[in-house]
Amino acid sequence: LDGAVVVFDGVAGVEPQSETNWRLADNYRVPRLCYVNKMDRSGANFLRCVDMIKTRLNARPLPVQLPIGSEDNFKGMVDLVAMKALVWDSDDKDAEWASLDITDDLADKVGIQIPADRKILSEIAKYRTELIDTCLEMDDEAMEAYLTDGTPPSVDVLKKCLRKGTITGAFNPVLCGSSYKNKGVQQVLDAV
Repeated sequence: LDGAVVVFDGVAGVEPQSETNWRLADNYRVPRLCYVNKMDRSGANFLRCVDMIKTRLNARPLPVQLPIGSEDNFKGMVDLVAMKALVWDSDDKDAEWASLDITDDLADKVGIQIPADRKILSEIAKYRTELIDTCLEMDDEAMEAYLTDGTPPSVDVLKKCLRKGTITGAFNPVLCGSSYKNKGVQQVLDAV
């Protein structure tokens, strides 16, 4: 087994069977990506799932996507690597997404009203910085350029670092979406 995508329910989070399979993957040093699914269901909470991955599985989750909305208002996700918002206007299975630039008024632009969902979107810069800092632990040259010159890493460098960190088990990238609405599934496949 070269690697695995561990799917977590956006409502239930880490469940007992997830813990059992995670420990088994730890024993065999299987690289893992995490996918928080069902973000469109009532009670879905991405950050709670990320926290459960950290505390219950003793893992180092690294969000590479943030949800745009939740429950009935789940609209898509923010790609922290490319710094684009991927938003769906339709629930149709084959609906295309729109790629929007990340701006301070993103929540207003896509109609997000729930305070908790708006808070996540207001902290995009914080999660992006965490992503860059964690990824650059995998590349000394890019880290030096970032710290010395303030040169942010390119998307290709971030992807290379994400791959290396995942394979070595330094961290576990976390993506999100809803397979019911076909939102995010392609992003997971692209990341693998």
